[in-house]
Amino acid sequence: MTKVKEVVERFEKFAPKEIAEPGDPVGLQLGSLSAEIKKMMVTLDVRPEVVKEAIDQQVDFIFAHHPAMFHPVKHFDLTVPQNQMYAELIKHGITVYAAHTNLDNAPGGMNDWLAAALGLTATSSLLPLKEESLDQLCVYVPRAAAATVRQALAQAGAGSIGNYTGCSYSAVGTGRFLPNQAAQPLIGQANQPSQAAEEKLEVFVRPRLVGQVIQAMLAAHPYEEPVYYLVPVHGLNQKYGMGRVGQLKHPLTVEKFALMCKQTFKISGLRVISPDLNQIISRVAVLGGSGAQFYPAALQAHADVYLTGDVTYHTGHDILAAGLTVIDPGHHIESICKPNLKRLFEKWRSENDWQFPIITSRLNTDPFKFI
Repeated sequence: MTKVKEVVERFEKFAPKEIAEPGDPVGLQLGSLSAEIKKMMVTLDVRPEVVKEAIDQQVDFIFAHHPAMFHPVKHFDLTVPQNQMYAELIKHGITVYAAHTNLDNAPGGMNDWLAAALGLTATSSLLPLKEESLDQLCVYVPRAAAATVRQALAQAGAGSIGNYTGCSYSAVGTGRFLPNQAAQPLIGQANQPSQAAEEKLEVFVRPRLVGQVIQAMLAAHPYEEPVYYLVPVHGLNQKYGMGRVGQLKHPLTVEKFALMCKQTFKISGLRVISPDLNQIISRVAVLGGSGAQFYPAALQAHADVYLTGDVTYHTGHDILAAGLTVIDPGHHIESICKPNLKRLFEKWRSENDWQFPIITSRLNTDPFKFI
Protein backbone atom coordinates (compact mmCIF):
# COMPACT_ATOMS: atom_id res chain seq x y z
CA MET A 1 0.00 0.00 0.00
CA THR A 2 1.12 3.56 -0.73
CA LYS A 3 1.38 5.95 2.19
CA VAL A 4 0.35 9.61 2.15
CA LYS A 5 3.99 10.53 2.79
CA GLU A 6 5.09 9.05 -0.56
CA VAL A 7 2.52 11.03 -2.52
CA VAL A 8 3.27 14.24 -0.62
CA GLU A 9 7.02 13.87 -1.15
CA ARG A 10 6.47 13.54 -4.91
CA PHE A 11 4.19 16.56 -4.99
CA GLU A 12 6.61 18.67 -2.95
CA LYS A 13 9.29 18.10 -5.59
CA PHE A 14 6.90 19.93 -7.91
CA ALA A 15 5.74 22.60 -5.44
CA PRO A 16 7.89 22.65 -2.29
CA LYS A 17 6.34 24.03 0.89
CA GLU A 18 9.28 26.43 1.11
CA ILE A 19 7.94 28.49 -1.83
CA ALA A 20 4.61 29.16 -0.11
CA GLU A 21 4.04 32.71 1.09
CA PRO A 22 5.05 33.41 4.72
CA GLY A 23 2.38 32.36 7.22
CA ASP A 24 0.41 30.29 4.73
CA PRO A 25 -0.71 27.08 6.55
CA VAL A 26 0.20 24.62 3.80
CA GLY A 27 0.92 20.93 4.32
CA LEU A 28 -0.72 18.32 6.50
CA GLN A 29 -4.04 19.60 7.86
CA LEU A 30 -5.51 16.54 9.56
CA GLY A 31 -4.60 12.88 9.85
CA SER A 32 -1.24 11.18 9.41
CA LEU A 33 1.42 11.15 6.72
CA SER A 34 1.92 7.47 7.61
CA ALA A 35 -1.66 6.61 6.67
CA GLU A 36 -2.13 4.23 3.74
CA ILE A 37 -4.14 5.45 0.76
CA LYS A 38 -7.00 3.39 -0.61
CA LYS A 39 -8.70 6.21 -2.51
CA MET A 40 -7.67 9.82 -3.12
CA MET A 41 -9.74 12.89 -3.97
CA VAL A 42 -8.53 16.29 -5.21
CA THR A 43 -10.60 19.36 -4.45
CA LEU A 44 -10.44 23.14 -4.35
CA ASP A 45 -12.05 23.55 -0.93
CA VAL A 46 -12.55 21.37 2.13
CA ARG A 47 -16.11 22.16 3.16
CA PRO A 48 -18.69 20.03 5.03
CA GLU A 49 -20.37 19.03 1.77
CA VAL A 50 -17.00 18.01 0.29
CA VAL A 51 -16.23 15.90 3.35
CA LYS A 52 -19.62 14.18 3.01
CA GLU A 53 -18.82 13.52 -0.64
CA ALA A 54 -15.47 12.00 0.38
CA ILE A 55 -17.15 9.78 2.99
CA ASP A 56 -19.80 8.63 0.48
CA GLN A 57 -17.04 7.84 -2.03
CA GLN A 58 -14.96 5.98 0.61
CA VAL A 59 -12.06 8.40 0.18
CA ASP A 60 -9.33 8.32 2.84
CA PHE A 61 -7.01 11.05 1.46
CA ILE A 62 -8.14 14.53 0.42
CA PHE A 63 -5.67 16.75 -1.44
CA ALA A 64 -6.93 20.35 -1.47
CA HIS A 65 -5.76 23.68 -2.80
CA HIS A 66 -7.31 25.79 -0.04
CA PRO A 67 -6.28 24.79 3.50
CA ALA A 68 -8.99 23.33 5.68
CA MET A 69 -7.49 25.20 8.65
CA PHE A 70 -6.61 28.83 8.03
CA HIS A 71 -6.98 29.52 11.74
CA PRO A 72 -6.28 27.18 14.69
CA VAL A 73 -9.18 25.76 16.66
CA LYS A 74 -9.25 27.18 20.20
CA HIS A 75 -12.47 25.55 21.39
CA PHE A 76 -13.59 22.29 19.80
CA ASP A 77 -17.29 23.14 20.04
CA LEU A 78 -19.12 20.66 17.80
CA THR A 79 -22.06 23.03 17.34
CA VAL A 80 -19.70 25.02 15.07
CA PRO A 81 -20.04 23.53 11.54
CA GLN A 82 -16.32 23.84 10.82
CA ASN A 83 -15.44 21.92 13.99
CA GLN A 84 -18.06 19.28 13.21
CA MET A 85 -16.41 18.86 9.81
CA TYR A 86 -13.05 18.23 11.49
CA ALA A 87 -14.70 15.66 13.75
CA GLU A 88 -16.15 13.85 10.73
CA LEU A 89 -12.75 13.74 9.06
CA ILE A 90 -11.16 12.27 12.18
CA LYS A 91 -14.05 9.85 12.74
CA HIS A 92 -13.70 8.43 9.23
CA GLY A 93 -9.89 8.35 9.22
CA ILE A 94 -9.51 10.84 6.36
CA THR A 95 -6.15 12.56 5.97
CA VAL A 96 -6.20 16.09 4.53
CA TYR A 97 -3.27 17.87 2.88
CA ALA A 98 -3.30 21.38 1.37
CA ALA A 99 -1.07 23.04 -1.23
CA HIS A 100 -2.00 26.71 -1.42
CA THR A 101 0.43 29.49 -2.35
CA ASN A 102 3.19 26.98 -3.07
CA LEU A 103 0.92 25.68 -5.87
CA ASP A 104 0.20 29.29 -6.90
CA ASN A 105 3.93 30.05 -7.08
CA ALA A 106 5.10 26.81 -8.67
CA PRO A 107 6.15 26.84 -12.34
CA GLY A 108 3.53 24.76 -14.13
CA GLY A 109 1.07 25.32 -11.26
CA MET A 110 -2.11 27.31 -10.65
CA ASN A 111 -1.26 30.54 -12.44
CA ASP A 112 0.16 28.75 -15.45
CA TRP A 113 -3.06 26.73 -15.66
CA LEU A 114 -5.11 29.93 -15.60
CA ALA A 115 -2.89 31.58 -18.23
CA ALA A 116 -3.15 28.50 -20.47
CA ALA A 117 -6.95 28.48 -20.14
CA LEU A 118 -6.98 32.08 -21.37
CA GLY A 119 -4.71 31.15 -24.28
CA LEU A 120 -1.94 33.54 -23.22
CA THR A 121 1.40 33.30 -24.97
CA ALA A 122 4.91 34.52 -24.08
CA THR A 123 4.03 34.41 -20.40
CA SER A 124 6.24 35.51 -17.52
CA SER A 125 5.82 36.01 -13.79
CA LEU A 126 3.66 38.96 -12.79
CA LEU A 127 5.31 39.52 -9.41
CA PRO A 128 9.11 39.68 -8.98
CA LEU A 129 10.80 36.29 -9.14
CA LYS A 130 12.09 34.69 -5.97
CA GLU A 131 14.69 31.96 -5.68
CA GLU A 132 14.08 28.64 -3.98
CA SER A 133 16.62 28.03 -1.21
CA LEU A 134 19.22 25.30 -1.63
CA ASP A 135 22.20 24.10 0.42
CA GLN A 136 25.38 22.25 -0.50
CA LEU A 137 26.61 19.50 1.80
CA CYS A 138 30.30 18.63 1.64
CA VAL A 139 31.70 15.60 3.50
CA TYR A 140 35.12 13.91 3.56
CA VAL A 141 34.99 10.10 3.31
CA PRO A 142 37.66 7.37 3.06
CA ARG A 143 37.65 6.23 -0.56
CA ALA A 144 36.72 2.66 0.34
CA ALA A 145 33.45 3.91 1.90
CA ALA A 146 32.64 6.67 -0.60
CA ALA A 147 30.14 4.63 -2.64
CA THR A 148 28.25 3.59 0.51
CA VAL A 149 27.97 7.15 1.83
CA ARG A 150 27.06 8.48 -1.62
CA GLN A 151 24.21 5.95 -1.86
CA ALA A 152 22.96 6.85 1.62
CA LEU A 153 22.90 10.54 0.71
CA ALA A 154 20.89 9.84 -2.44
CA GLN A 155 18.40 7.60 -0.64
CA ALA A 156 17.83 10.35 1.94
CA GLY A 157 16.90 12.81 -0.82
CA ALA A 158 20.16 14.66 -1.46
CA GLY A 159 21.33 15.34 -5.00
CA SER A 160 17.93 15.93 -6.63
CA ILE A 161 18.19 18.55 -9.38
CA GLY A 162 15.21 19.00 -11.70
CA ASN A 163 14.55 15.68 -13.42
CA TYR A 164 17.75 14.10 -12.08
CA THR A 165 18.39 12.30 -8.79
CA GLY A 166 21.53 11.00 -7.11
CA CYS A 167 23.61 13.93 -8.39
CA SER A 168 26.97 14.39 -6.66
CA TYR A 169 30.56 15.47 -7.24
CA SER A 170 33.77 13.90 -5.90
CA ALA A 171 37.31 15.17 -5.58
CA VAL A 172 40.12 12.85 -4.48
CA GLY A 173 42.69 13.99 -1.93
CA THR A 174 44.56 13.11 1.25
CA GLY A 175 43.15 13.54 4.73
CA ARG A 176 45.56 14.06 7.64
CA PHE A 177 44.83 13.77 11.35
CA LEU A 178 46.30 13.03 14.76
CA PRO A 179 44.11 10.80 16.98
CA ASN A 180 44.44 11.53 20.70
CA GLN A 181 44.61 8.90 23.44
CA ALA A 182 40.80 8.67 23.79
CA ALA A 183 40.17 8.26 20.05
CA GLN A 184 39.17 5.01 18.36
CA PRO A 185 40.34 5.72 14.81
CA LEU A 186 39.29 3.65 11.82
CA ILE A 187 42.69 4.35 10.30
CA GLY A 188 45.96 4.83 12.17
CA GLN A 189 46.76 4.69 15.88
CA ALA A 190 46.39 6.98 18.87
CA ASN A 191 49.07 9.66 19.21
CA GLN A 192 50.44 8.80 15.75
CA PRO A 193 50.10 11.24 12.80
CA SER A 194 48.02 9.49 10.15
CA GLN A 195 46.72 10.08 6.65
CA ALA A 196 44.18 8.44 4.39
CA ALA A 197 43.06 8.53 0.76
CA GLU A 198 39.72 10.35 0.86
CA GLU A 199 36.97 11.64 -1.38
CA LYS A 200 35.27 14.95 -0.82
CA LEU A 201 31.60 14.36 -1.70
CA GLU A 202 29.46 17.35 -2.63
CA VAL A 203 25.66 17.19 -2.97
CA PHE A 204 22.85 19.73 -3.15
CA VAL A 205 20.16 19.44 -0.46
CA ARG A 206 16.84 21.20 -0.03
CA PRO A 207 16.66 22.79 3.45
CA ARG A 208 13.67 20.70 4.58
CA LEU A 209 15.73 17.53 3.94
CA VAL A 210 18.95 18.62 5.64
CA GLY A 211 18.21 16.90 8.95
CA GLN A 212 17.40 13.50 7.47
CA VAL A 213 20.27 13.72 4.96
CA ILE A 214 22.86 14.45 7.65
CA GLN A 215 21.44 11.68 9.83
CA ALA A 216 21.73 9.21 6.93
CA MET A 217 25.25 10.41 6.15
CA LEU A 218 26.42 9.97 9.74
CA ALA A 219 24.86 6.48 9.92
CA ALA A 220 26.74 5.37 6.80
CA HIS A 221 30.05 7.12 7.52
CA PRO A 222 32.77 4.87 9.01
CA TYR A 223 34.74 7.62 10.80
CA GLU A 224 34.38 8.24 14.51
CA GLU A 225 34.32 12.00 13.83
CA PRO A 226 33.13 12.69 10.25
CA VAL A 227 34.11 16.08 8.86
CA TYR A 228 31.37 17.86 6.93
CA TYR A 229 29.95 21.33 6.39
CA LEU A 230 26.87 22.95 4.88
CA VAL A 231 26.77 26.17 2.81
CA PRO A 232 23.89 28.03 1.12
CA VAL A 233 23.90 28.05 -2.68
CA HIS A 234 22.70 30.92 -4.86
CA GLY A 235 22.16 31.19 -8.59
CA LEU A 236 21.43 27.52 -9.31
CA ASN A 237 18.02 27.32 -7.70
CA GLN A 238 14.59 27.20 -9.30
CA LYS A 239 12.97 30.61 -9.75
CA TYR A 240 9.31 31.09 -8.92
CA GLY A 241 6.82 33.91 -8.80
CA MET A 242 3.12 34.68 -8.32
CA GLY A 243 0.79 35.48 -11.22
CA ARG A 244 1.42 35.54 -14.96
CA VAL A 245 1.37 38.15 -17.70
CA GLY A 246 1.19 37.35 -21.41
CA GLN A 247 -0.35 38.10 -24.77
CA LEU A 248 -3.74 37.19 -26.18
CA LYS A 249 -3.54 35.41 -29.51
CA HIS A 250 -5.90 38.02 -30.97
CA PRO A 251 -6.78 41.46 -29.54
CA LEU A 252 -10.29 41.76 -28.06
CA THR A 253 -12.47 44.46 -26.60
CA VAL A 254 -12.84 44.47 -22.82
CA GLU A 255 -16.44 43.31 -23.17
CA LYS A 256 -15.59 40.39 -25.48
CA PHE A 257 -12.71 39.35 -23.21
CA ALA A 258 -15.03 39.39 -20.20
CA LEU A 259 -17.54 37.22 -22.05
CA MET A 260 -14.70 34.86 -23.02
CA CYS A 261 -13.73 34.59 -19.34
CA LYS A 262 -17.31 33.67 -18.41
CA GLN A 263 -17.26 30.89 -20.97
CA THR A 264 -13.73 29.70 -20.17
CA PHE A 265 -14.32 29.42 -16.44
CA LYS A 266 -17.97 28.33 -16.72
CA ILE A 267 -19.33 31.06 -14.47
CA SER A 268 -22.70 32.81 -14.60
CA GLY A 269 -21.38 36.28 -13.85
CA LEU A 270 -18.34 38.42 -13.16
CA ARG A 271 -17.47 42.02 -12.32
CA VAL A 272 -15.76 44.42 -14.71
CA ILE A 273 -13.88 47.52 -13.61
CA SER A 274 -13.15 49.54 -16.73
CA PRO A 275 -13.49 53.09 -18.04
CA ASP A 276 -14.32 51.76 -21.52
CA LEU A 277 -15.82 48.36 -22.40
CA ASN A 278 -14.86 48.93 -26.04
CA GLN A 279 -11.15 49.36 -25.29
CA ILE A 280 -8.98 46.98 -27.32
CA ILE A 281 -6.79 44.77 -25.13
CA SER A 282 -4.02 42.33 -25.95
CA ARG A 283 -1.72 42.12 -22.90
CA VAL A 284 -3.28 40.29 -19.95
CA ALA A 285 -2.16 39.80 -16.34
CA VAL A 286 -3.73 37.05 -14.23
CA LEU A 287 -3.40 36.05 -10.60
CA GLY A 288 -5.67 33.40 -9.12
CA GLY A 289 -7.43 33.98 -5.82
CA SER A 290 -7.43 37.35 -4.06
CA GLY A 291 -4.94 39.45 -5.98
CA ALA A 292 -6.45 42.94 -5.99
CA GLN A 293 -3.58 44.36 -3.93
CA PHE A 294 -1.15 43.50 -6.71
CA TYR A 295 -2.76 45.66 -9.40
CA PRO A 296 0.30 48.02 -9.40
CA ALA A 297 2.34 45.05 -10.66
CA ALA A 298 -0.09 44.68 -13.57
CA LEU A 299 0.40 48.36 -14.37
CA GLN A 300 4.16 47.99 -14.19
CA ALA A 301 3.96 44.99 -16.54
CA HIS A 302 2.07 47.19 -19.05
CA ALA A 303 -0.99 44.91 -18.91
CA ASP A 304 -4.15 46.19 -20.59
CA VAL A 305 -6.31 44.12 -18.29
CA TYR A 306 -5.79 42.34 -14.97
CA LEU A 307 -7.83 39.24 -14.08
CA THR A 308 -8.09 38.42 -10.38
CA GLY A 309 -10.68 37.84 -7.67
CA ASP A 310 -12.16 39.47 -4.57
CA VAL A 311 -11.68 43.12 -5.57
CA THR A 312 -13.06 45.46 -2.91
CA TYR A 313 -15.01 48.68 -3.48
CA HIS A 314 -12.28 51.19 -2.63
CA THR A 315 -9.58 49.21 -4.44
CA GLY A 316 -11.87 49.24 -7.46
CA HIS A 317 -11.89 53.06 -7.36
CA ASP A 318 -8.09 53.11 -7.11
CA ILE A 319 -7.86 50.79 -10.13
CA LEU A 320 -10.13 53.07 -12.18
CA ALA A 321 -8.12 56.12 -11.20
CA ALA A 322 -4.93 54.35 -12.30
CA GLY A 323 -6.44 53.70 -15.74
CA LEU A 324 -6.37 49.91 -15.49
CA THR A 325 -9.13 47.50 -16.48
CA VAL A 326 -9.79 44.61 -14.08
CA ILE A 327 -11.94 41.53 -14.59
CA ASP A 328 -13.06 39.93 -11.32
CA PRO A 329 -14.41 36.43 -12.08
CA GLY A 330 -14.30 35.45 -8.42
CA HIS A 331 -12.06 33.24 -6.33
CA HIS A 332 -13.67 30.00 -7.44
CA ILE A 333 -12.03 29.97 -10.89
CA GLU A 334 -9.17 28.27 -9.06
CA SER A 335 -11.28 25.11 -9.35
CA ILE A 336 -9.26 24.70 -12.55
CA CYS A 337 -6.82 22.99 -10.20
CA LYS A 338 -9.02 19.89 -9.92
CA PRO A 339 -8.53 18.40 -13.41
CA ASN A 340 -4.93 19.59 -13.53
CA LEU A 341 -4.00 18.08 -10.17
CA LYS A 342 -5.72 14.84 -11.17
CA ARG A 343 -3.64 14.77 -14.36
CA LEU A 344 -0.41 15.32 -12.43
CA PHE A 345 -1.17 12.70 -9.80
CA GLU A 346 -2.22 10.14 -12.40
CA LYS A 347 1.10 10.70 -14.19
CA TRP A 348 3.01 10.18 -10.95
CA ARG A 349 0.83 7.18 -10.09
CA SER A 350 1.87 5.51 -13.33
CA GLU A 351 5.54 6.34 -12.77
CA ASN A 352 5.53 5.07 -9.17
CA ASP A 353 3.08 2.16 -9.51
CA TRP A 354 0.70 3.58 -6.92
CA GLN A 355 -2.26 1.23 -6.56
CA PHE A 356 -5.16 3.52 -5.67
CA PRO A 357 -7.83 5.40 -7.66
CA ILE A 358 -7.83 9.20 -7.90
CA ILE A 359 -11.08 11.16 -8.22
CA THR A 360 -11.99 14.84 -8.28
CA SER A 361 -14.68 16.46 -6.19
CA ARG A 362 -17.74 17.01 -8.34
CA LEU A 363 -19.15 19.78 -6.13
CA ASN A 364 -19.22 23.48 -6.89
CA THR A 365 -18.13 25.20 -3.67
CA ASP A 366 -18.51 28.77 -4.93
CA PRO A 367 -20.53 30.55 -2.20
CA PHE A 368 -21.78 33.23 -4.62
CA LYS A 369 -24.68 33.10 -7.06
CA PHE A 370 -25.66 35.71 -9.62
CA ILE A 371 -29.39 36.41 -10.05
